[in-house]
Amino acid sequence: MDWGISLLGMLVGFLVGLTGVGGASLLTPVLVLVGINPTLAVGTDLFYNSITKLFGTIQHFRQKTIELHLVLYLAAGSIPGAVVSIVALHRFGAAYHNQEQIVRTALGIMLIVVAVLTISKLLFDRKGKENRLQEKPLEQKKLMTVSIGFVLGFIVGLTSIGSGSLFAIALLYLYRISASKLVGTDIAHALLLVTAAGLMHASYGNVDFGLAFQLLIGSIPGVWVGSSLSAKVPAKPLRAIVASLILISGFKLL
Repeated sequence: MDWGISLLGMLVGFLVGLTGVGGASLLTPVLVLVGINPTLAVGTDLFYNSITKLFGTIQHFRQKTIELHLVLYLAAGSIPGAVVSIVALHRFGAAYHNQEQIVRTALGIMLIVVAVLTISKLLFDRKGKENRLQEKPLEQKKLMTVSIGFVLGFIVGLTSIGSGSLFAIALLYLYRISASKLVGTDIAHALLLVTAAGLMHASYGNVDFGLAFQLLIGSIPGVWVGSSLSAKVPAKPLRAIVASLILISGFKLL
């Protein structure tokens, strides 16, 4: 048992619970920067995330805060997108002997994107009138929803990043959905996506199950403590600091 890994999981879980910033954006780059193979870090994070998302999904299902039809439409695109990216990575990456560099570069780019989006949302987000896309019923946006799912699922399969943050932004600005259902729908869809992507990576031997469980030992109490303190500390400054750290990690990986 490596208690250093469990402490790392506790720190990441604490920051996730405290700020709401996505765990993959914090955990995956740290694993890579401490010497874990990039593809193994991505696969392990996806498996780890599937377990954490399961508990969140059960709770939101009990609370009836999941838009099931929206989850299914997104998953209809995101799961195939993740499968395509993982298969392509292993076929073309192995053929050209640059698989790890592809993952490392994609990770760096997506960390920068997520950090910039997080900071922009903190600085410029203002509630206003619904846009035209939000006003349209879901049945008229099936193709768009599946397409968005495919593109973002492709990114998640390659980097493990965005199953929460990128989809949450899409839900926020493209669909008419309450705040509570936005969170529940995002988590429920992420469960389906990261589980499918994690299984695909596991089939290629890219999941370190021992590492994942050691991270979980620390992250579960970390999330609980962070969530308990979240109402007592100013969220925006902390999110800005965490987003800045993610931005720095992205540049370091590039």
